[in-house]
Amino acid sequence: MWLAIDKMEQSVHHTDGLKNPQKAGNDMVLGIYRNHVRTVIYKAYTKKTFGEYWDIAENKKIPKRAWTQEMRMFYADRAKEVPKPPYLIKVTIFGWIFLTLCIGILASLVYDSFKPPLPKSAQVSAMEAPLVPGDVFFGHFEAYKKKGDRIASGIGFGWFKIVSMKQDTFYVAKSTVMSKNHQSSEKLNSTDFEMETIPATITEKSGYTIRLMATDGKTEYYLDEKKP
Repeated sequence: MWLAIDKMEQSVHHTDGLKNPQKAGNDMVLGIYRNHVRTVIYKAYTKKTFGEYWDIAENKKIPKRAWTQEMRMFYADRAKEVPKPPYLIKVTIFGWIFLTLCIGILASLVYDSFKPPLPKSAQVSAMEAPLVPGDVFFGHFEAYKKKGDRIASGIGFGWFKIVSMKQDTFYVAKSTVMSKNHQSSEKLNSTDFEMETIPATITEKSGYTIRLMATDGKTEYYLDEKKP
């Protein structure tokens, strides 16, 4: 972020009667200043001032560690006479734009945190419900020659029925008509199922998909739609 600090002169005072701690006999002058800070977002004056003593003859600043007690008191008295800055902080046009954006983002985050969630569709709610005997789903299966294979030896699309269950194991029956290619659920038989069932357990379940793996590891089911 762009930043600039300017030393603004507030007043200048001759120091008649004060002794120069470094060059006896050389006149000094006291300058009182405050900083003015400028950034893209804001401008600001420091509330506190600071003083600098200068050797007029040599045009050199006298370091603060060399100030005498009288010099410190003289600065403290003159600093009280310095007028207040025109402002302490002022936001720029870009600053107001930035603040407006920040407030808008914060308000949006707060609104989103309190906003009630969108109602779930009937299909999502149905997919999230616990599986029970009688449930019918559309999806596909992948068959493997042996457990642990990564490439399926057979695939079929159609409807599947949860015939029964025993604890966490579900007995799945395939539709009597399965397609080797993907088709819409309306085109395939959803009422007639094979007598043979395969025991399987759930490996993934959400509002959009249910995955079951046969207990022998040779068949995997991907269920994507529940029949009403």
